[in-house]
Amino acid sequence: MPRAHLHVEVRGDDPADDVEFMFAANSGSGPNSLSKVASGGELARVMLALRRVLSAGPETLVFDEVDAGIGGEAAVAVGESLARLGKDHQVVVVTHLPQVAAFADEQLVVTKTDDGSGAQSAIAPVTGDARVVELARMLAGHPDSAAGREHAGELLEVGQQVRSQRDQT
Repeated sequence: MPRAHLHVEVRGDDPADDVEFMFAANSGSGPNSLSKVASGGELARVMLALRRVLSAGPETLVFDEVDAGIGGEAAVAVGESLARLGKDHQVVVVTHLPQVAAFADEQLVVTKTDDGSGAQSAIAPVTGDARVVELARMLAGHPDSAAGREHAGELLEVGQQVRSQRDQT
């Protein structure tokens, strides 16, 4: 959201009484109440931006589907931003987007099974070539897609470049 603007309006004598975040997603629109005009994806990205600005505090940051409602270039930008946050913080992200997952230092996959007696969830690390297969599955819906694997490899290369640059600064 390169042209987005966010500012805080404080009204009244007691600032704690009436505080409102005003947001404009584009340069051509005037600011309005964030709660009324921002989409779910915009809200998630505003939260991510605020966390980056205010991140001097917590050591661990958790984002649950911060990529909701986005894809493509915006998802890559969110992935890059999260990777940069990872330099100074432990960042835990729940995502369904391979463009975000590719920027992770470590990737875990959650699987759910139901044997009729109840659902069970399992978490497993994904490393090496299995990471390419998992990202291909996320991209193409099938782990054996040659095009999906090629794209997954490209995403992982970009993610590695961003993490390497992050670690050098």
